[in-house]
Amino acid sequence: MKTDLIVIGGGAAGMFAAAQAAELGLHVLLLEKNERLGKKLYITGKGRCNVTNNCTAEEVLQNVPRNGRFLYSSVCGYPPASMMQRLEKLGCELKTERGNRVFPVSDRSASVIDALKLWMKQGGVQTEQSNVTAILTEDGAVTGVRTDKGDRFAERVLLCTGGCSYPLTGSDGSGYRLAEELGHTVVEPVGSLVPLVEDGGWCARMQGLSLRNVRVRMVNQKNKVAFEDFGELLFTHFGLSGPTILSASAHRKKGDTYRIEIDLKPALDEQKLDSRILRDFEENQNRDLENTLGALLPRSMIPVVLEMADIDGRTKCNSVTRQQRRALLETVKKFVIKVYGPRPVEEAIVTSGGIKVSEIDPKTMESKKVAGLYFAGEIIDVDAYTGGFNLQIAWATAHAAAFAAAGRTERK
Repeated sequence: MKTDLIVIGGGAAGMFAAAQAAELGLHVLLLEKNERLGKKLYITGKGRCNVTNNCTAEEVLQNVPRNGRFLYSSVCGYPPASMMQRLEKLGCELKTERGNRVFPVSDRSASVIDALKLWMKQGGVQTEQSNVTAILTEDGAVTGVRTDKGDRFAERVLLCTGGCSYPLTGSDGSGYRLAEELGHTVVEPVGSLVPLVEDGGWCARMQGLSLRNVRVRMVNQKNKVAFEDFGELLFTHFGLSGPTILSASAHRKKGDTYRIEIDLKPALDEQKLDSRILRDFEENQNRDLENTLGALLPRSMIPVVLEMADIDGRTKCNSVTRQQRRALLETVKKFVIKVYGPRPVEEAIVTSGGIKVSEIDPKTMESKKVAGLYFAGEIIDVDAYTGGFNLQIAWATAHAAAFAAAGRTERK
């Protein structure tokens, strides 16, 4: 059978593009080196798969800190509502949770993968487990691919091999090499949406503690706020993680140093917080300070907060000075963790970096250097905040590439 399109990579973008292109009438061959498709999808959203964000295309783009303009055409052409309708049509029921995050009702990533597999089956997509070692070209145009099982020929090839985060799932950066060999520029991949390592030892003392409804600011060495958000974070043995921290990590700039400032009581201004502390002290005048703050702070934070404020926890509440009370208040409103750097790129949820966007047509995802070569998903130098936005980028770019490969410009 003649193959019209070869898709390299059976992840989110690859499965979507293969199914969409087949629906448009192309004979599609999907090549995946893993023994199963969607290996990385299985672990996204802690195994629940945050498939998209229930918002407008404009709101998606607002959550893309790098190269958002490049995605304008693809995301507007295939917004979250379109992906939600597609999955529902394929029998994957969805629900919207806090932050407009969209998950399958089953709370299982397998439901999303099964829906994509069904769509591919409906279109007659062929799949093969093989490792692509080169993309074949002639006179500046694609002719096929070389694999460990032989050459496969097609006039269109779509590269969807992901970045280099979670390499055990297949996202090992191999696609970058394939693109570089054809003259493409790869912006150095670094971890984005990645936990941060503390420069110190406070976090390890609170390991496992999760905070909700706190305000988080990431401030650089020039005291400039690089990121600010409200939500959850987690203390770990190495530093900080959780949704707000992962989003903050996407704003790091090479060469800059940062600290994380946490407002533990954002709902209370300083005056209200001071009144609250005074009331607690009055009700517990003869008790030690360290045994009094349980109503204000999580138990594991109390000794750390007191040490940061330079207050002896054995001080009786009726002996706390105004200066000590002020130091306590300031620490609660600005709990500072110095950041050494990110965890390794292998632990990042997504990769920042990849194929330079100026070398890709933003409307078609086709290479400007090699005719018939397309890109989709994380391999491109775009990344977004946590909340389903990165998967939406995968769906949208895959949709644009599939329509372009089929010679179609209309969207649905």
